[in-house]
Amino acid sequence: QVQLVESGGGSVQPGESLTLSCTASGSGFSRHCVGWFRQVPGKEREAVAVIDTNGRPTYTDSAKGRFTISRDGSKNALYLEMNKLQPEDTAMYYCAYRTPEGPCTFDPPDFDTWGQGTEVTVSA
Repeated sequence: QVQLVESGGGSVQPGESLTLSCTASGSGFSRHCVGWFRQVPGKEREAVAVIDTNGRPTYTDSAKGRFTISRDGSKNALYLEMNKLQPEDTAMYYCAYRTPEGPCTFDPPDFDTWGQGTEVTVSA
């Protein structure tokens, strides 16, 4: 069973940057779809970016041009570099892992393993 641990969250001002990290236990991390999601209280969890088994990233519209997802298979690590942060980016950010083979989607139910989350707050 893979376990995920996120880190790197914090409080920043609009326009600043943060890089989130997710470390996975176990092996084979690079052979699965993984991604970053976020959630604010009272709202559904939403995708930010995913990266498939070929290393191909896909971003939601809110992340395009500002965020970069990357994976280091040798370290079993997933990263999310976030630039030009805005107050609407404030959320709990989660790393997620999909065990079954299949398309790498933005749908949270497709992911069966989640980290505990790391909080990002963007305010002036």
